[in-house]
Amino acid sequence: MKHVVSREIGGRTLTIETGEIAKQAAGATIVRCGDCAVLCAVTWGEPRWGGDFFPLTVDYRENNYAAGKIPGGFFKREGRPTTKEILTARLIDRPVRPLFPAGYMKDVSVAAAVLSADRENDPDILAMIAASASLSISELPFEGPIGASRIGRVDGELIVNPTHEQRDQGDIDLVVASIADAIVMVEAGAREVAEADIIDALEKAHEVNAQIVDMINEFAKLAGKPKIEFVAPEVDEELKSRIHSMAYDQLRKVIRTDGKFARKAAMDSVCDEVFKQICPEDEIEAETCPDPKAVKGMLSGVKKQVERDLIIEDQIRSDGRSFTDIRNIDTELQFLPMTHGSAVFTRGETQAIVTATLGTSFDEQRIDGLIDEKREQFMLHYNFPGYCVGESWPNRGPKRREIGHGALAERSIKPVLPDHDDFPYTIRVVSDITESNGSSSMASVCGGVLSLMDAGVPLKRPVAGIAMGLIEDGDNHYILSDILGSEDHNGDMDFKVSGTQNGITALQMDLKISGLSRDLMKRALEQAREGRLHILREMLKKLDRPREEVSPLAPKIMRITIDPEKIGLVIGPGGKVIKGIQEATGATIEIEDSGTITIWGKDTESAQAAREQVEMITQDVEVGATYDGKVVSIKDFGCFVEVLPGQEGLVHVSELSGDYVEDVSSVVKRGDALRVKVLESDPQGRLRLSHKAVLIDEGKLQPATGGDDDRGPRGGGRDRDRRGGGGGGGGRDRGRDRGPRR
Repeated sequence: MKHVVSREIGGRTLTIETGEIAKQAAGATIVRCGDCAVLCAVTWGEPRWGGDFFPLTVDYRENNYAAGKIPGGFFKREGRPTTKEILTARLIDRPVRPLFPAGYMKDVSVAAAVLSADRENDPDILAMIAASASLSISELPFEGPIGASRIGRVDGELIVNPTHEQRDQGDIDLVVASIADAIVMVEAGAREVAEADIIDALEKAHEVNAQIVDMINEFAKLAGKPKIEFVAPEVDEELKSRIHSMAYDQLRKVIRTDGKFARKAAMDSVCDEVFKQICPEDEIEAETCPDPKAVKGMLSGVKKQVERDLIIEDQIRSDGRSFTDIRNIDTELQFLPMTHGSAVFTRGETQAIVTATLGTSFDEQRIDGLIDEKREQFMLHYNFPGYCVGESWPNRGPKRREIGHGALAERSIKPVLPDHDDFPYTIRVVSDITESNGSSSMASVCGGVLSLMDAGVPLKRPVAGIAMGLIEDGDNHYILSDILGSEDHNGDMDFKVSGTQNGITALQMDLKISGLSRDLMKRALEQAREGRLHILREMLKKLDRPREEVSPLAPKIMRITIDPEKIGLVIGPGGKVIKGIQEATGATIEIEDSGTITIWGKDTESAQAAREQVEMITQDVEVGATYDGKVVSIKDFGCFVEVLPGQEGLVHVSELSGDYVEDVSSVVKRGDALRVKVLESDPQGRLRLSHKAVLIDEGKLQPATGGDDDRGPRGGGRDRDRRGGGGGGGGRDRGRDRGPRR
């Protein structure tokens, strides 16, 4: 049976339906808004492996047919997930995963696919809603639903689920997922927006999401299946208490050990000793011995409690810092000599080598998705190898986490990049994490900014990032600045904020508690702002502004603007002219229809040489000016001389010399260099040139005297010269033999 629920959300009709498509799934819905439609199907089964975490898989795919497009490339079908698809899958996964009960280990799959796209609205929000609705009507013990919305701001007005055009115009792009009474996930980009404005946008999103949650609850009453009753595995409270008493005090003694690995080794040693006492090696296979997995899980729980109690009771953190202290920061610039810009950013035990590379427009990232193809001039790639945490795993390309962290760092820096018209480079930043103990993504932001400044990129303002944490104890909340990896794992919030001294550029938040009040959010953002400004001051001690010049290793860019009608002259027949310039100079030339020409040279000399040739081709010939030309053809009545590339004019036989010329080819030959003066350019652009005028100007020939023009007639001069009169006349010739003509 088909079930449909519709409501107006943000001025548009949102519809959720089920019962016709994918009926064999545990739950399947289609969510529509305008001409966008997204299908999400949920299935589940027994775990395929004996892991110790919830095996939830989320996939989101954008079918090209949804926008009436055929995939590019050789295979003509959708291939591996794009960056956009991976980021959207993460948007679904992050708020959904915590809403399954602790200890639930069934294999769950959430598959979302775009069926129809209108190229105006991003279907990612519909996919999040569809996933929530499908889980809510399934038999799975999902403790949702969640609502999801995007909030933009254009000209100071908050807009619910803005179009692509509105997002480009706005200064806030905020995605929020929330349950009925609390925000559980935030992903945001902004253009240096004040903290108070971000809080207003969050509250607006939560209001909208509450409506969507009500809508899904109504939908679940119509189409929902009875929920599977999940009973968490029984916990041996006596064993748990015994392990706690054996490990807690010992762990409290060693948790203050200096250094991540030393601290871990000390705590692991305590846990190993307790484990050996609980599960003696010679009895581990006996039925009377407790489950080793359960024992290790309980020990992990004790470690978590120890770190939380240290903060709550002793008001101090495991590395000795107060709640607001930032770890020591060290930076090194120009670390790699052959890169365009490089920096090493170290904060405590988190370290990143970050490089900046400047390329040409031919290096731009082409993105072909459901909307029209676009090009990105800025890319930030994040790498997290196993050695950075002292572990071993194979490198099989970027994982979803690496793509997500890179996107966050990219979003953080992008608002402060120079306008592309003013700085037309393609920019790629790569962050290689070499050590990690908390917030390597924010280290990538700080290191990325330093590497860009080192490369000479004129950033509007520097950006810094900080990761915040939270410990909740009843009505008490302890906000932590610059969290360690263990504080992220054992805490109640992972809250990353980046921005300039003027405002926020990016924000990411994942909550494990029931939500944050406005007052608590305000406290967290203010503490993050203070930490961010401290990090900025430390970052800028060695380099407080971008270098004055772009790296000498980077391509050199020059731009000129020509008359669009002369583009053909630069290109030449079959591209002959532009190819010749590029081969001769080693530069690369890009021509826009507007007449803007961008020249990329491997060095200043090659770019300048190409520019000079382009300017010669496109400049207007000036009447009265003298040019070093080249004879391109010989005629009976004169010769044609190319004064500028592609521009030639006639030197009449009477203008070749001060003497009589019987045969033009006896004076000049094709390919000869000939210095000429421009006498006239008629309305059709035809040029009348003279070599004789140059000789006169240089004092090598006396000007003729008399009433007639000493430069000779424009046409028919040959016959008049033979008669010895007309324009060729002059006092100097009267004393000469009448044989030769001029």
